[in-house]
Amino acid sequence: MASPIFAGLMILMLGDSHFASQGYLANTLGDELMAQGAKVVSEAACGAQVSIWVAGGAPPCGSAERVQSGPLKVSPPNKGMVPSVATLAGQFHPNLIIVGSGDTMAGYAQPTFPAAYVEQQITSFTREIQRLGVPCVWIGPGWGTEGGPYFKTFARAKEMNQFLAAHVAPCRYIDSQTFAQPGDWPTFDGQHYTAAGYQKWALAIDAALTKLAQTPP
Repeated sequence: MASPIFAGLMILMLGDSHFASQGYLANTLGDELMAQGAKVVSEAACGAQVSIWVAGGAPPCGSAERVQSGPLKVSPPNKGMVPSVATLAGQFHPNLIIVGSGDTMAGYAQPTFPAAYVEQQITSFTREIQRLGVPCVWIGPGWGTEGGPYFKTFARAKEMNQFLAAHVAPCRYIDSQTFAQPGDWPTFDGQHYTAAGYQKWALAIDAALTKLAQTPP
């Protein structure tokens, strides 16, 4: 049954690698929102910083696109280009932009958190969102599990989450780390969840979006 909150909305989702493979958020979250009456377009830039959406470009580990309930169309590294958020806004006329970006900017392999760099990335994107005048919600990174090829740690994930929460305005923020305890949702590489994890994350995000929609900014 369509939710009166999401029914008829055109939602544009811009994500990192968590949206770029079959069974990830482009599918799980997209399906949840569409089941409630929204129209959803998902664009993913694998391995890219959030600033890629300002001018568009070629993401390091490929791109993906899903329009409504169609298939996820994945382009390999150095083959797929993502458009700018302005181009996408002009094409799809969204009522809401959802951006999921955090893990790719956290600098897990670096000894200290790259605060100045992250702030620069965030600001370039949020300025464009402000210029477009479209409401925006930013999904922060989950806990994942420690280790793996991306060197993720709970301490750095928490630091990234807190930094985003304080800097993404005018986007409203969803703290994914409130959905589970560190390590609760298994991953296969420290960063990317198993299928069950992406389903749990999507359900939790959907509930958080509903709550935000009912709460004045």
